[in-house]
Amino acid sequence: MRLLKQHALWFILIPAVTAVSVYFFTKDDPRLYKSQATLYTGLASGYSLLTDQQAGFIDHSGAAFENLLTTLNSRETRLQIAVSLLTQHLPLEKPDGKILSAPGFQAIRQAIPENLRRSLIQNADYVTLYRRIDSLTRSPLDNPVQHFLLKSESYCSVWVIGKKMKASRRNPSDMLDMEYESDDPAVAKHTLDYAISILNKRYTTLKTAETNSVVSYYETQSAQAKKKLDEAESKLRAFNVQHKVLNFEEETKNAAASRELFTSDYNKELMQNRAAKAAMDALNKRMGQQGVLLATNSDLKAKQAELTEAQSQLINAQAYGQAQNVISRLQNRVDQATEALKTTARNYSTAENSPEGIPQRTLLNEWLEKVIDFEESSARLEVFKSRMSEYQTKTNEYGPLESQLRQLKRELELAEKEYMASVQYLNQAITHRQDIAVDGALTVLDAPNFPYEAQSKRWLFVALGFGVGLFLALVLTGLRFWFDRRISSPEQAEKLIGRPISAVFPVVKQFSINSKAGRTALSMLEQLCNAINFEIVRSTGTKSFPPIITLFSVRSKQGKTWTAHSLSRVYAEAGQQVAYCYPRLADNQEKIEQEGVTFFPYTRRSDLMNVTEIEFLFDEETKFDASQYDRIILEIPALISNPIPLYLINQSTVSILVTDVNSFWSQTEKKVLEMYLKVASHPVLAVLNRVDGSYLDAPTKLDSEQRPVQPEHSLAVQRTLRSLENQRTFQYGKIS
Repeated sequence: MRLLKQHALWFILIPAVTAVSVYFFTKDDPRLYKSQATLYTGLASGYSLLTDQQAGFIDHSGAAFENLLTTLNSRETRLQIAVSLLTQHLPLEKPDGKILSAPGFQAIRQAIPENLRRSLIQNADYVTLYRRIDSLTRSPLDNPVQHFLLKSESYCSVWVIGKKMKASRRNPSDMLDMEYESDDPAVAKHTLDYAISILNKRYTTLKTAETNSVVSYYETQSAQAKKKLDEAESKLRAFNVQHKVLNFEEETKNAAASRELFTSDYNKELMQNRAAKAAMDALNKRMGQQGVLLATNSDLKAKQAELTEAQSQLINAQAYGQAQNVISRLQNRVDQATEALKTTARNYSTAENSPEGIPQRTLLNEWLEKVIDFEESSARLEVFKSRMSEYQTKTNEYGPLESQLRQLKRELELAEKEYMASVQYLNQAITHRQDIAVDGALTVLDAPNFPYEAQSKRWLFVALGFGVGLFLALVLTGLRFWFDRRISSPEQAEKLIGRPISAVFPVVKQFSINSKAGRTALSMLEQLCNAINFEIVRSTGTKSFPPIITLFSVRSKQGKTWTAHSLSRVYAEAGQQVAYCYPRLADNQEKIEQEGVTFFPYTRRSDLMNVTEIEFLFDEETKFDASQYDRIILEIPALISNPIPLYLINQSTVSILVTDVNSFWSQTEKKVLEMYLKVASHPVLAVLNRVDGSYLDAPTKLDSEQRPVQPEHSLAVQRTLRSLENQRTFQYGKIS
């Protein structure tokens, strides 16, 4: 704040100059028209065909908006906008305020030759003209149309459109704000119209092309998966046909169970067969010779063979589960063969009784029954053997087929899963494509308006110029603060001088308690006098009386005279006699006494360094008696350009370095002060003049009014006693 206050003129003048300069240089600034539009995208919160299928919410709207803005700012989009504008404006025969103003119309006529324009618009509707202009724009050969759209700075230049087209998302909604600026209001509106239309078409096309590639990919994958599935099914079907398998697992279980059942039946039948064979052999022995004759009879053998064949056919039919009519027919045949065998046996039997007395008919009937039982059992055994052989063959065949069938089923299952997954992905891709087709287009919420009023940025530029001026003023102030070696504050003075500041004085126009500067100066003078008196008391016995207070500065114009006058006045108001010795500024200055202060001007001398007593500073006409004063204030010239009075400094009780704010303090000043300090064997106080009021704490008016009152006789009595003491000392010295 102090710096701003000190450089207030800079902060007023520099911004004013820059603002006025900007205002002057922008007087010919072109008038701009802005057309605006708002689109609803539905990218973040819109409902689609896939909304209900989403398990969780994943916000992809940021990336979608970036893709949308990238599509808008792409070179192809800007080129299509430029071609559309030129297609609309090229057929115009005169300027039209709703389509193209006069400057733009003249720009087209100057850039595109008339014969080329005529050839382009001849027998051409909007679509045909658009294709012709687009073909010329993309031609590898240079032509006026290509130069006008791609290389110029015209209103429909690709570069100009990209520079002036602005689009941004209205966070956090689904709205997209678009605007376009131009010096032609019609161009601004139509450019935004074409931009929305082309952006809508290109963005939808890009999204649809993206889904088309995905759909095509999954269609191919689905076809391949279906082909694999068909191949797996064909292999399994061929396996079942080849091996006559309907259900391998069931058939394996049935074969195992049937084999166990047939084995049990076979064993039972074998026992019955052997029993029938033994019974038949026993009956043959009893029947004797007749049995042999019967056995050798061919007719009986034939009937027996016929019965055996019929029984075998019946058992096979029953075992293989043939039709009931076939089984009934075979059963009738067996019955007929049995009756025929019995009849033949009775016809050839001539004996009535056996040797044991048993009737032959009885033996014959029993023999016939056993023969029939044996033949039936033998037929059944043959069938059992055949079926057991078949089961063994099937068991041997099913052993290696099981692993092969398991592999075929596994291939079929994998092919089916792959096919189902491909179909699922294909359905999702088709749904997504349909979703884009249904809801992919952008909806125009606010159509581009026709701007009737121009927008001028002149005052904005003026404000920016004013801000630049403030920045420059701030930079200059900072540079001055950083690189300026002058004293600006008490803290900086203590750092540069290397000594504490005993008193700081503002600029005082009048010593009055009614002003802040006056109260501050009076307070500081009291504090400075206290510091001086403290040093005088400390030096009692080592320095002669009256004490000499030396005021010095490294450079001139630091305020030594003002400080000396002020100190003299304070001491004089305290009732003390003060001798103020100062360098003569004019030849007519003489010794004068004023309100307790005697002013002794002395001439600047080149041999000041050799002056040993204060009396020697004055000429013979000036009488100086130190014993007549309570304080001697000696002001010496600036040390930077005058010799240092070594002896006078050595006689001083206290020295006061007076420095002014804004004075330089460099290496030279430091060396001069070091030389002075080497000579001075007494305390050196520092005073800083012309300090800004912000660094000071002024006492209140009430505190300043409570100043001490001067006593009437104490100082006079002290001065008389001191004069007598000085005379006595002089007489004693004269006698000695």
